[in-house]
Amino acid sequence: MTHLTRFNSLEKPLIEQRKVAHETCRLFAKSPSKGNLKRIKSLFTVCGEGVIIEAGFHCDYGSQMQIGDRTFININCTVLDAPISEGAITIGSDCLIGPNVQLLAVSHAVNPAERLNKENFAAPITIGNNVWIGAGVIILAAITIGDNAVIGAGSIVTKNVAANTVVAGNPAVKIKDI
Repeated sequence: MTHLTRFNSLEKPLIEQRKVAHETCRLFAKSPSKGNLKRIKSLFTVCGEGVIIEAGFHCDYGSQMQIGDRTFININCTVLDAPISEGAITIGSDCLIGPNVQLLAVSHAVNPAERLNKENFAAPITIGNNVWIGAGVIILAAITIGDNAVIGAGSIVTKNVAANTVVAGNPAVKIKDI
């Protein structure tokens, strides 16, 4: 398993950065205009040409997000990212991301005593090119999804997904090669 990196999201500069991102997302949800979409895209490290993001998009920071060209993100996508490279979200070109998808690069400790510190743990999520992620999919931290993969609606992705495969279920398992 990939190492999870600790960070404290309750530090004042991170709270301020999150407030800016949340307000940008809130304005876009309220009015999904070209101007507000441009503000969302400006949060990201990289946002390719022809990227479409529908209303209801939410991210915590955006500062470590990269999206390739011609990717489509449907309504109500939730991205729990981190302001550190270990919490980066990378989405390739020509991806289709269904409604209500959650990309969760951030988590908390399982141990109750450790959880009292309120620290976060982060690990990157990497999505290859031409990936189709169905409606309601949840992708956890430290996951890589290979090129051309398909993730069935409602799946929870807890392990890496090979290129050119279809996975589905909870947890997501390989259904077939494509």
